[in-house]
Amino acid sequence: MTPWLLPIGSALAGALLTGAVTRALRRRAILDHPNERSSHAVPTPRGGGWGILGVLLPVWAALGVGPWVLAGMTLLAAVSWLDDRHNLAPGPRLLVHVAAVAAGLLALGGEARVFQGWLPGWLDHLLTGLAWLWFLNLFNFMDGIDGLAGSEAVAVAGGVALVAGIGGAASGLQEPALVLAGAAAGFLVWNWQPAKVFMGDVGSIPLGFALGWLLFAAASAGLWPAALLLPLYFVADASITLTRRLLAGKPVLQAHREHFYQRAIQAGRSHAAVVRLVIAANAALIVLALAVPALGWPPALAAGGLTVLALILKLRTAAA
Repeated sequence: MTPWLLPIGSALAGALLTGAVTRALRRRAILDHPNERSSHAVPTPRGGGWGILGVLLPVWAALGVGPWVLAGMTLLAAVSWLDDRHNLAPGPRLLVHVAAVAAGLLALGGEARVFQGWLPGWLDHLLTGLAWLWFLNLFNFMDGIDGLAGSEAVAVAGGVALVAGIGGAASGLQEPALVLAGAAAGFLVWNWQPAKVFMGDVGSIPLGFALGWLLFAAASAGLWPAALLLPLYFVADASITLTRRLLAGKPVLQAHREHFYQRAIQAGRSHAAVVRLVIAANAALIVLALAVPALGWPPALAAGGLTVLALILKLRTAAA
């Protein structure tokens, strides 16, 4: 099969499966009801992430993605679904996240060096694990408005596929990345404003883990500038917001509406308008990731930082 047919087939399968999941969730009244921290106004089915995972897990298995990655995703999906339904305590959830990240590190292999050999092996693995743990949680934190997490998944996975395919390094990541991008695009058919279904933790947590695997595997293959650039907006928004809440003495694990994208929504921007701004910034980050060989990594990273800063200022201006 031509690799670039993979996202088309995955998108079609993702759209069909998400539609079936949405109807099942509605029949069973598994709904996300609006509250003071919500960005939606009507009860909406929650758990549409099963539509993505229903494509991703079997196709990745067929493509030969390592069993530790698949095991980590499956474990996270099972526990996150329980959390969606019954609100598990933070402690058990964190232990499961740590176990999944440990499985992911096994999948990367003992010789993998995300930090390019600048650190001792044990410290490289430790910091990679902590970064991965943060990434899968920040992806969940950023899943707060219609279309945002799904479009980010398309951009990051699509960017990895382009960089891996064109650059030649980490070429084994191209097909899994294309499948993830396609499945997320199929989900967006149902999640674009006005959303007919939400991803839920069952989608956002395993998806954050899967994207983390793509990014850290790319970084360990030498594509670390691209691995920094592609998720930069999500990382910046979540990290800045967490730091501000810590400094203000607010509980960091409590749901809130203080992310830059959420503040723009509260100021009157539509979900679709905010997501289109993020998509535009992500397109620029993909171009910069592809341009690293020509520009060099310092100018590319600097330009990426300025791109994300401009986006955040735009969202802040909307909220002012």
